[in-house]
Amino acid sequence: MDSKVILIVDDSQALTDTLTEYLGRAGFEVRTACDGEAMWQQVRQGMPDLVILDVMLPGDDGFTLCSQLRRLSNVPIMMLTAVTEDADRIAGLEIGADDYLTKSFNPRELLARIKALLRRSRLTQQAATARRISFGPWTLDSVTRQLSRAGEAPRQLSGADYTLLGLFIRHPNELLSRDLISQEIWGRESDPFERGIDVQVSRLRQALDDKDRTLIMTVRNKGYMLATETVYEA
Repeated sequence: MDSKVILIVDDSQALTDTLTEYLGRAGFEVRTACDGEAMWQQVRQGMPDLVILDVMLPGDDGFTLCSQLRRLSNVPIMMLTAVTEDADRIAGLEIGADDYLTKSFNPRELLARIKALLRRSRLTQQAATARRISFGPWTLDSVTRQLSRAGEAPRQLSGADYTLLGLFIRHPNELLSRDLISQEIWGRESDPFERGIDVQVSRLRQALDDKDRTLIMTVRNKGYMLATETVYEA
């Protein structure tokens, strides 16, 4: 299988050399660029599988490049910064970054995040083309929005249930915070006193006969998780 290509955009030669060696040992093909111009030269040669993008760059900064790149492609983007303020992290995520890491990070953490982003990207691509998605005892038909289980008639999902289930399916075995669910479903952060998300999850559990909450698990004070893998079929 071909190695995944990672493009590192950072003006620190020491950092790019270190990451090139480390990620190369992990089986990745690593390309580097020191600024926006060099980044676009690399992109014109072929879109990488993931971009690691420093915020502080000569010329166009990382935020500008992230925004431009996102308009062109859905490639996973991880931003690096020496600043720890939430404002920078939020700004990066708002313009399309998929993850954000402060410098002086542990390379093992970077590798784990890269693998998670690539896995998420693969699942998203599969979900976009798959008609049937199996999870646990259920199969979801993405065209008819019907759930089926062996020996039973198909069940029709409401629009809200289908949207929420789709979110869980795209992130199997991942903790989804209430804020993330609220942003994906309603386009806004959740209110700590609002029970809308809990009600929606409860309705979906009823549709899935998940009375013991083993399929959609509650992670106390954190959120919810679909506790199974997903399989995509054409």
